[in-house]
Amino acid sequence: MGRKKKSQKSKKSKKIKLKAGRKKKVLEQPSDRTAYKPKTFKPNEIKIKKVIKQPSEKRIYNLKDHVVYPKHGVGKIISIDKAKIGNIDISFYKVFIEKEKLTLSIPLNQQSHLRYVSSINQVNKAISILKTKPKIKRTMWSRRAQEYEQKINSGKIYELAEVVRDLNKKTDVIAEQSYSERLLFEKAYERLKSEFEVVLGEKAKIKMDKALNRIENPVEIRAPE
Repeated sequence: MGRKKKSQKSKKSKKIKLKAGRKKKVLEQPSDRTAYKPKTFKPNEIKIKKVIKQPSEKRIYNLKDHVVYPKHGVGKIISIDKAKIGNIDISFYKVFIEKEKLTLSIPLNQQSHLRYVSSINQVNKAISILKTKPKIKRTMWSRRAQEYEQKINSGKIYELAEVVRDLNKKTDVIAEQSYSERLLFEKAYERLKSEFEVVLGEKAKIKMDKALNRIENPVEIRAPE
């Protein structure tokens, strides 16, 4: 009997020790969760904001350069400025479009939309295009008008010359053209002339009209009385 009691007591003591050991282990384990401590600023401390700079791109054009912006035609760079939009520093060209009395702000990272004014050789080639026969497609006018508009807004001098050649009626008489045809012709003609003027000066219009065989002021023939 004495041995049984001793064995029961030893078992109980072992269980108590095991439970106590487990509790200690649980208490000893470090907690994974770390308490979030918000940043505190001293009353006289200044917060420094990082200013994001525009992606660096080498400047191609200079002040007073004549450039062509496809949707507006020939313009002149009147200044190269810097500005902050939000937290971003931006460098940009200011381009003045004389024909439209419009000033454009074009960021340096979008200068690929611009191009230099054509050389004298390119202008001469454009004049030779004006002298060729018109190539008019046998499609609906709405579709042709859309194609002409795309060529005008492409900013490419040879495509501009093609539009002027195809819509040229060799006269300024309004009855010779529909209203929409005349609008497109005038837009392409003025766009091309403005680029020619930078290269050829005052002779630009004369050379264009000569290549197109245009009669500016047709003589009125009166019937004999």
